[in-house]
Amino acid sequence: MDYNGFSDEKSESRLYIGNLDLRITEAALIKMFSPYGKIVSEDFLWHTRGPKRGEPRGFAFIQYSTKEEARLAKEKMHGRLACGRPLVVRLASEKYMVESAENSSKGVGEVNKAIGAGSSTGQMSRSARIAAIKNKLKALEEEGSSAKKQKHADN
Repeated sequence: MDYNGFSDEKSESRLYIGNLDLRITEAALIKMFSPYGKIVSEDFLWHTRGPKRGEPRGFAFIQYSTKEEARLAKEKMHGRLACGRPLVVRLASEKYMVESAENSSKGVGEVNKAIGAGSSTGQMSRSARIAAIKNKLKALEEEGSSAKKQKHADN
């Protein structure tokens, strides 16, 4: 499902593979995922600038010929250890939703709780995430203003 509201066959057969150990090569990745179907394309991401230029970024995308192959690979490979690290395997279309929820909730307990309690799939609606973030910001602002009052009272 893309974010314009219609299903896209290509995005449903494309996998995000994350938490890759830096020792894993493109060839090794293809070898690990090829038993589950025909790999149409593979995008292994590298740092393009900065001090890590030329090093792997720790994630990749694999495009299968069908969404069934992608779902099978996801089912079989998610959580499997590679070089001692559990792989994170999701449909690429799911990646954005989960990543945006994680990025907006780093260190935010209420949002993390809401994500877990959100829906049976563990994903929150956009409006629920926004509401949780607004509540957390309000709580932080109240905390900050009470800390300022306490500081002035101490002086």
